Amino acid sequence: MDLKQQIQLLIDNAPQDGTTPKVVEAIAPILTLLASQLKHSEYYVLQTIDQGWVLTTLSNRSQPDVEKNVIYAFSTLKDAADFQSVSDPQIIAMPVPVTHILFHMLALEVVSSIVFFDTPGNLTLGTEVHRDDLRKLIQAELQQNRSAPRSYPNNPPSDIA
Repeated sequence: MDLKQQIQLLIDNAPQDGTTPKVVEAIAPILTLLASQLKHSEYYVLQTIDQGWVLTTLSNRSQPDVEKNVIYAFSTLKDAADFQSVSDPQIIAMPVPVTHILFHMLALEVVSSIVFFDTPGNLTLGTEVHRDDLRKLIQAELQQNRSAPRSYPNNPPSDIA
């Protein structure tokens, strides 16, 4: 599924409350931009059997009190399976479209970032997308959309000759 189809699926599956589909449309350029910088259109995310995403808490070696929660997104099912040192039948790897991962991260306030492992077989080098950076980009996009002049065909500008 290409990125455009993924965005359309997000819009179609959004709560039809009159607002959410419009918000998804408004932030689609940011989701598409970030997703296009990653190498895969979908990644495997570890989930519990009740579909909760598995968080990993990382602590800073030099400052053990500094922690962050991350979600890992793997390019292959094998990498996701290899990541677990001990197989847990309560945890499964599910394929998730990349734009959906980014969109979902917005709702997960306890998540600091998502690490995308783009190279199959390499679980040491990943691309980290920080939740705060994503939120800032989206806020800027929404602000730009709000301040963009709207054209109203029935009300032409007064300086038209």
